Amino acid sequence: MMDYSAIMDEAPPGIDFEETKRILAELEREDVRYVLIGAMAMAAQGLVRATHDLDFFVSPEPENVERLKKAFKSLFDNDPNIDEISSEDLGGDYPAVEYTPPHGRYSVDILSRLGEAFSYSDIESEVLTTAEGTQISVATPRMLYRMKRDTVRPQDRLDAEVIKEEFKLEED
Repeated sequence: MMDYSAIMDEAPPGIDFEETKRILAELEREDVRYVLIGAMAMAAQGLVRATHDLDFFVSPEPENVERLKKAFKSLFDNDPNIDEISSEDLGGDYPAVEYTPPHGRYSVDILSRLGEAFSYSDIESEVLTTAEGTQISVATPRMLYRMKRDTVRPQDRLDAEVIKEEFKLEED
């Protein structure tokens, strides 16, 4: 298994899995259609490393985006910046929104499409249950590997190798 300790020692303050579970529990309560991706999805799959953000794909349908906004308003004291998240943006030419809660400790990247490579409907996911009983929708290890293996970011390539090794994945 890859040793992430050096990377974790240098990482800036960010989001931890407890805060992630709190956010995902609220998304579940509001019935938001989402799939957790990125480092926190890796953590949910058992591969923990530090991160400064939370990443997930959402269905860009207007009703779903409204449920997402309701969940965020509940979590983040009715922050008026939440109203800037729109289904028009998520369904449009630039289908990604970065939201930073008022405390500023981390950001949340909300995507409905990643270029031409992936869209919400393309993301292979599975439902995992936390110790608290919250069901969370998480990208499968194979999907995380596919999303990370061909990027230019060195951390993503390292993540892809760890995922491939830990889950004994074959090339597609």
